[in-house]
Amino acid sequence: MLPAPSADAFAHSQRVAAHLRSLIVEAGGWLPFSRFMEAALYAPGLGYYAAGSTKFGAAGDFVTAPEMTPLFGRTLAHAIAPVLAETGGDVLELGAGSGRLAADLLGELERLGALPARYRILEPSPDLRQRQQNTLARDCPQLAARVQWLDALPAHFRGVMLGNEVLDALPVELVHWTDAGPMAHGVTVEGEQFGWQDRAIADPVLRARAEALDLAPGYVSEINLAADALIASLADALERGLILLIDYGFVAAEYYHPQRHMGTLRAHYRHHALDDPFHLPGLCDLTAHVDFSAVAHAGMAAGLTLAGYTSQASFLLNGGLTELLMQTPPEDAAAYLPQANAAQRLVSPAEMGELFKVIGLTKGDVAPLAAFARGDRQYTL
Repeated sequence: MLPAPSADAFAHSQRVAAHLRSLIVEAGGWLPFSRFMEAALYAPGLGYYAAGSTKFGAAGDFVTAPEMTPLFGRTLAHAIAPVLAETGGDVLELGAGSGRLAADLLGELERLGALPARYRILEPSPDLRQRQQNTLARDCPQLAARVQWLDALPAHFRGVMLGNEVLDALPVELVHWTDAGPMAHGVTVEGEQFGWQDRAIADPVLRARAEALDLAPGYVSEINLAADALIASLADALERGLILLIDYGFVAAEYYHPQRHMGTLRAHYRHHALDDPFHLPGLCDLTAHVDFSAVAHAGMAAGLTLAGYTSQASFLLNGGLTELLMQTPPEDAAAYLPQANAAQRLVSPAEMGELFKVIGLTKGDVAPLAAFARGDRQYTL
């Protein structure tokens, strides 16, 4: 049984639904799913990430790795510190959530004597930007002056670009493979309800990608052209350094496996994963798993070098997660056990350790990352 929204939350969802219906009507009665998803998540003042509901942590709709334990951010700090030293560059975090990862990264980089001159955050949501500022002012006030919020990518950047659970929140194209070939799976309005309708694929790039997959009739899945565009933009801005992306997903052979014939699109509401992306618009996060093969190909097409691809478990264990955990004495059970339990969730194959992957893309002269030293799965891409 799903928890019922408050009266205010339900009224907000009704406003979001009305906005979505108006977009569909204005577009002639049919909207590509990518535009529906973009508006549901990012419409100013209305979308899930643009309005004021609690999203992260136990009181929200999902828990991200930085919310679980500072060990995640501290381990990432050890992984990227050599790149910051090599390039003399900054950190640019894409979509910094609650600001928890930024605070943990900065704190550990300070302990390592590896602080960048600036920690930049590209955050489109005014609501989340305010939360990030509050988190950093509370948890590392001595470092808050180093943090700079951006409205757009810088034209030139050196250092580390970091995205934790960013790619999964990009609007995806939905495709329905039929006897007549692949079709765009879009959204219509039926009374007050949303419904599905197929139309011919107008975008030649999307059509070529869908035809190349050659999936069986009846198969429905996602193609993330927005991820390709983001990777190309990051590559264009990066002069020398590392792009490090962490998310849940698969290589193409697993992503488009015959058994995954209904795709990976999900709505997340109060720690429940739902198959219905039309449930309570504006109150649900909409996500799709990441096709890491496509991410790697987009990076290489943009002139980047594939530095590594592995499971989150391998990356964190190679990066020193266990050693950082042991800095808390096991004898201090009250302090140690919560951290040990959280670390176990990060690396367990039954939890986040296997589903979440880490991909690294570099530009210029950058030494190999120790966190990719063992368990690299580049060959699977």
